Amino acid sequence: MRTETKKPWNWLLFPFSSVKAGDSGLFAASYGYGVYEMDSNANWGKLNEGMPDGTNIYRLQLQHDHLHACSSKGLFQWKDNRWEEAGITLPCHQYRRIGGSSYASTSDGLWMKTGSNWNLLACAGKCIYDFINLPQYVIVAHNTGVSIYDRFMDEWSEFELNRAVTSLTVFRGHLIGASDRGELLVGDKRGKFQRIAYGGMHIFSVVAIDKDIYVCTDRGLYRLAYVVNHLTLLSIKLGFPVTDVDIMDGQLYMATLFQGIQRMELSSL
Repeated sequence: MRTETKKPWNWLLFPFSSVKAGDSGLFAASYGYGVYEMDSNANWGKLNEGMPDGTNIYRLQLQHDHLHACSSKGLFQWKDNRWEEAGITLPCHQYRRIGGSSYASTSDGLWMKTGSNWNLLACAGKCIYDFINLPQYVIVAHNTGVSIYDRFMDEWSEFELNRAVTSLTVFRGHLIGASDRGELLVGDKRGKFQRIAYGGMHIFSVVAIDKDIYVCTDRGLYRLAYVVNHLTLLSIKLGFPVTDVDIMDGQLYMATLFQGIQRMELSSL
């Protein structure tokens, strides 16, 4: 006699690169295995219609209930139960919609869409991994360092760091980043960056959620904090590599390399 066993909610064990939560649900992306959605019964379903086979998803973005996938084969939008090309066919690492414009970081510069057309905005020839759009500055992370555009002065400043900067955020006025060598990069507000290596730990990304900055590493998940005026990492969940994090309904969801999508109660932090 055959007995059916219900699979645990996090049974998918693909190497996950991104997780996004919002009013429309929970979504997770993997390297080479597509995008998945968790329904209200904690069951996973694959969103594969229209996505080319073997596509590596670098990041998901969920804004105004519109899901986008930044991938090795361009930018895609989930629309009418299928993936549609969103006008960027270059490898795409980040996407954001700000005001009435859309921005995409690609393997050949930062692009902006106004109306129906995409145009190259900045950093032609550089592989752009992340960017921040602030009232005065546009800050771009790329394959050789960081570029900052000052809107008031109408000029660019280049900070060549001899390493790729793969994610960016701002914490207490300091520019914070992660490098492809696993370092934490900390701006000193005077145009220099401190490179911090934590005893062989590899940092994958820095993620801003509300007022908190989470640091995803090969040892687990940390939160950035100032303790006695010193920048430090406070452990949140250790024991497996975490690549991305998001929050929904009082739960913290973690994308991991080997343990699927993990979650924990925010109240336990």
